[in-house]
Amino acid sequence: MHTAAGSDLRPLDIRALDTVASVFAASDVLSAVWGGDRTGMPANLLRALAHAGSYAFGAYDGDRMVGASVAFFGPPADRTLHSHITGLLPEYRGGGRGRALKLHQRAWALERGVDRITWTFDPLVARNAHFNLRVLGARVTEYLVDHYGPMDDGVNRGDESDRLLVSWDLRAPRAEPGEVVASVAVPHDIEAVRLASAQDAAAWRHRVRDGMLDRLADGLVVGGFDDERGYLFVRP
Repeated sequence: MHTAAGSDLRPLDIRALDTVASVFAASDVLSAVWGGDRTGMPANLLRALAHAGSYAFGAYDGDRMVGASVAFFGPPADRTLHSHITGLLPEYRGGGRGRALKLHQRAWALERGVDRITWTFDPLVARNAHFNLRVLGARVTEYLVDHYGPMDDGVNRGDESDRLLVSWDLRAPRAEPGEVVASVAVPHDIEAVRLASAQDAAAWRHRVRDGMLDRLADGLVVGGFDDERGYLFVRP
């Protein structure tokens, strides 16, 4: 068992999902995080991944599971772990808990000779861009248009599932970004935009998609994220 250090909040215990009861609990928690989706991480698939040696852990507040994270290995030659899903219930976000869960995943990966962790996230979600690019220092490697196709959950329903693929180098020091030559803004709170107007949310989706793809096609790369300017592009 690993204790994840929060800030001034009570830390969470991170434990392996090594029982049938725990994988059902994790599936329920992840369903709640994604607005009631029962297909995102079904218990039987989670049980199979855990039994096969993948990264499968739950975050507990006492005896209550309040978050979970699941990752599986990429091609052995690349020594890569792909983090498929990580989530905490809303009332347990903040206070360094998300970072502690990611650092636990990093430590687990390093113990197994893994050099990098990859994952995807919605480019419209500013808080995730801030966390992934600024806090962790992951770098964007690809823009994936409608990567998962239609998704029937409370978070993604009715939207196209564009994603950014990021890579977190676990051994190299964080690279300093070069001179910023372009930027692509994102809304500060896309969830609020979606609740207020699906049309406005769709407009943001296409504006960000077109802006990022155009700059990538020009040979630029994402060098970081700024809370006011959005994605920052530099020359490689």
